[in-house]
Amino acid sequence: MNTSIYLNKLRIRVLSLIVILGFQAGVTIYAQQSPLITHYMFTNMFTNPAFAGGSGGINLTGLVRQQWMGWKDSDGTKSTPQTFLLTVDSPIRKLHGGLGGSISQDQIGAFKNVVLKLGYAYKMEAWNGDLSFGLQGSLVNISYDASKFNPIEDNDPVLGQLDGKKNDMLVDFGLGLFYKVPDKYYLGLSAENILQTQGKKTSYQLRRTFFLNGGYQWTIPSHPVFELLPSAQIMFDGAVLQLNASALLMYNNKFYGGLGYRLQDAVSVLAGVVVKGLRIGVAYDISTSAMTKYNSGSMEIMVNYCFKIDTDKFRKSYRNTRFL
Repeated sequence: MNTSIYLNKLRIRVLSLIVILGFQAGVTIYAQQSPLITHYMFTNMFTNPAFAGGSGGINLTGLVRQQWMGWKDSDGTKSTPQTFLLTVDSPIRKLHGGLGGSISQDQIGAFKNVVLKLGYAYKMEAWNGDLSFGLQGSLVNISYDASKFNPIEDNDPVLGQLDGKKNDMLVDFGLGLFYKVPDKYYLGLSAENILQTQGKKTSYQLRRTFFLNGGYQWTIPSHPVFELLPSAQIMFDGAVLQLNASALLMYNNKFYGGLGYRLQDAVSVLAGVVVKGLRIGVAYDISTSAMTKYNSGSMEIMVNYCFKIDTDKFRKSYRNTRFL
């Protein structure tokens, strides 16, 4: 085996081992950031509770992501990180806002996080748009399966002490602000894991993470059937800053395509179609980091549908649903 490949995989084994020892010995281990999502402009409900009810109907979004396709352990076992996500939100007349939530599963090798979020957003008219304040509670189940760890050498004395599965349940909450001017732009600021809860059965600790999202809609004057939709997201957990930026070009409200960039990680190609309110999107990430040597990119598929309901209670003007 090539020496550099062996060393890289060895580092990953050592890192995983450190995490497991933290579980066993009581050393505080911080959770990773929220999953990387290329379709972030269509999954605002996942990162910002203030978005709930902002799409003018019962809004459902599902997403599947395969990170670093082709990635294998040193023994040849496929260990591609996977993310599954489902969000739902709807305006509620009597609550002067909306309710929403999400359930996600993020799996990396032997480690798996399942997160359930439920949130409420209070909406009010401000300036020429809508301003929302959101609050959400989250339930996080973290686990690892020791049987998926293969020793670097036979009779490893450390891995020999681990057996079966171990998991922990953590409760935390998040806050958010969301401002939107229909047909023009939106801006969102949110934070999750405010308490940075630490597990009782393990020493696994959630990390407080902040999100800043924004998007703009510009109809090209000389060609009104085309719309340019730039957007960006900044994610910061106190240690690592992640920047995403994208630009989509939509034709006749039916087809769109564009490019995205994730700082020091990947260049993305996005494409999608809208058929009778059903949006189907595909994104392919091309790695730009050192990881490009060990994978064939990342693939993401997103499906969205919004069941329209009466939203006159919020405003009587037409609501654009480019960014759901």
